[in-house]
Amino acid sequence: MLAVIGGSGLSNLTNLERLGQRVVRTPYGEPSGVLTFGRLGCEEIVFIARHGYGHTIAPHQINYRANLWALKHVGVTRVIAVASVGGIAPHLPPGTLVVPHQIIDYTWGRVCTFYDGPDDPVVHIDFTQPFTPSLRTALLQAATECQEPVVDGAVYACTQGPRLETAAEIERLARDGAELVGMTLMPEAVLAREIGLEYAALNVVANWAAGRGDAKERIAFDALERELERAIGRAKRILEAFCHLCSTPNG
Repeated sequence: MLAVIGGSGLSNLTNLERLGQRVVRTPYGEPSGVLTFGRLGCEEIVFIARHGYGHTIAPHQINYRANLWALKHVGVTRVIAVASVGGIAPHLPPGTLVVPHQIIDYTWGRVCTFYDGPDDPVVHIDFTQPFTPSLRTALLQAATECQEPVVDGAVYACTQGPRLETAAEIERLARDGAELVGMTLMPEAVLAREIGLEYAALNVVANWAAGRGDAKERIAFDALERELERAIGRAKRILEAFCHLCSTPNG
């Protein structure tokens, strides 16, 4: 079963045929909200709003472990994470949709493993490729199917938040090789790997990162919200096409 984790701008899936909701209790505390079950095309999916359904949970306060454990508990095997980002690289302006291929983690203090109890073994996982290649390929194929332009590959920098970055910090990220900046794919991606969930991301570039493009002096939040709303509509089309492809005999 497929899960969609919705980020900023995607607190619900309006094109989802809803089948019900479920509250899941986990050993790691409360998830961000109830799980919504439904269908997109012929595919059964589960949706959860990463920041809560009123967008009340800051990136560093999200219970990533509870969210992923709850999805695994109800039978999810694949996760598509939708997340808004700032564009650092010149070829990634606002309105661009991106399927990233790499992550640099700048967060701190977030619980980043399921194995942190006093009796748990130390577990090392291979994280060379943080996103599942086959799931990335399927997302890109879905974008082609519905004729939505998507950039194949980018390096996502995950910062702590909830504040946005300074222009100097963005310059540092660029020197490190980052092309996008967001606040939520870590530790989400590594926890998905630990728990055996396939994981890929669809990033929506909502604004230029600080000091880039037209954000030389400040980031215009009104423009950000308008751009995000338009791009999220395109992301929903890709998700629907993805479900259609997966439900076909050769999908």
